[in-house]
Amino acid sequence: MELRELKKAFREAYQKETEHVYFSPGRVNLIGEHTDYNGGYVFPCALSFGTYLLIAKNDGQVLRFRSLNMPEVTEVSLDRLTTPLAKNHWVNYPLGCIAQFVKRGYSLTQGYDILIWGNVPAGAGLSSSAALEVVTAYAFNDLMQTGLDRTELAKIGQASEHEFAGVNCGIMDQFASAQGKKDHAIFLNCDTLQFTLVPVKLDGIKVVISNTHSPHKLDSGAYNDRVAQCHLALEQLRSVRPNLKNLAELTQAEFDEIQSAITDEVAHRRARHVVGEVQRTKDAVEALQKGDIVTFGQLMNQSHVSLRDDYEVTGLHLDTLAQEAWKIDGVLGSRMTGGGFGGCTVSLVRDEAIEQFKEQVSKAYKEKTGITPDFYVAQISDGAQKIE
Repeated sequence: MELRELKKAFREAYQKETEHVYFSPGRVNLIGEHTDYNGGYVFPCALSFGTYLLIAKNDGQVLRFRSLNMPEVTEVSLDRLTTPLAKNHWVNYPLGCIAQFVKRGYSLTQGYDILIWGNVPAGAGLSSSAALEVVTAYAFNDLMQTGLDRTELAKIGQASEHEFAGVNCGIMDQFASAQGKKDHAIFLNCDTLQFTLVPVKLDGIKVVISNTHSPHKLDSGAYNDRVAQCHLALEQLRSVRPNLKNLAELTQAEFDEIQSAITDEVAHRRARHVVGEVQRTKDAVEALQKGDIVTFGQLMNQSHVSLRDDYEVTGLHLDTLAQEAWKIDGVLGSRMTGGGFGGCTVSLVRDEAIEQFKEQVSKAYKEKTGITPDFYVAQISDGAQKIE
C-alpha cells in the first residue's frame, strides 16, 4: 500500500489529516536461534517490509488505535496507559511500549489518533510484533522528545512483549528492527548488547525467505517452555559452576566437561543446542567476513538440524522446506528462522537457481502439507525511521 493510500485511510478513519508517519522493519535472522535469551550471539538483518504508524493529535485525553487489518477502533484513556487490555489483544503491543515511557517517568498529556498498517506477513516469524513495538517506541520517543537511543527503544519493545503480551522473548527482534542498516547484518552479543554491523556481500547469491503459511504462535506456551528449560539447565550447571551467568558463556569444551550436571534430559538437549549455536554463529560471521559463503551455508544447515533435534522447534512444515532446499545444487544453506513452530525458513540461493528453488520446493512442500508456500527475495534495509 502506498503512502498516499495510507494517508487517505487515516483521513477516512479520523476525519483529519495525518501529522507524522513512522516506519519500522521486520527482520530475518541469518543464524543464531534461541540464543538471545541465553546471553548468546545472533546475526539478524532488517528487511524492506515492516510496520507503518500514522498519527495526529486529538482533543481528548485518549489514545485511539486502529489497524487497517482490524475493523474496530480501540480507545485507551491517558490515565490507564499502564494497564494491559484483554489477553491476545493486538493493541497490547503498542500500548505496552507507551506504558514503558510512563514507567520511566515521562508523562503523556496529549491524546493521539493512531493508524497502523504492516506488510510483514503475520505469524511468519519475521517479527511483525517487534516491528509494531519499535515503530511505536520510535514514534513516541520523537513526539515526546525523550531523547532515548535506539538500543533503549529496543529494550522498551522487549519489555512490552514481556509485560503486556506475555512472551518471554529475547532482545534480538526489537534490536534488529531498531538498529538495522541497509546491506548489513547485526552481529549482536545479547548479553552486553555490543554489536557490529557486518556488510552482507553476496555476489550472485540472494537471501530467500520461504513462508510455510503454518503460523507460529510464541504465546502458545511452547516458546516460554523453552526459556524455562534453559533456566533449569543453567541452575543445574551452577551446582558445579556457581558463577555461570548464562548458558552462552560456555565454550563447547567447557560444556562437554560439566554437562553431566544437567540431570534433566530435555534441559540437557536445550543447553547443548544453545552452546553449539553460539559457536556456529561466531564461525558463520567469520566465514562471511572472509567471503567464504560455502562455509556460512553449511553452518546454516547445521543450525537447522540442531533446532530440529535438540531444541525441537521445527516440525513438518519447516523441516520440509529446509530439506527440500538442501536437495538443490544452487542452494548453499537453508534453515528455519525465528521462534519456530511454523513461520519461515531462510536460504542462500544462487541467482541462477532461484526459479528452480521456488518451483521444486513449492511442489514438494505442497505434496507433503497441502499448503502452497510463498517466497520473498529479501532486501536488507535500514531500521526504524521517521518518513515525514
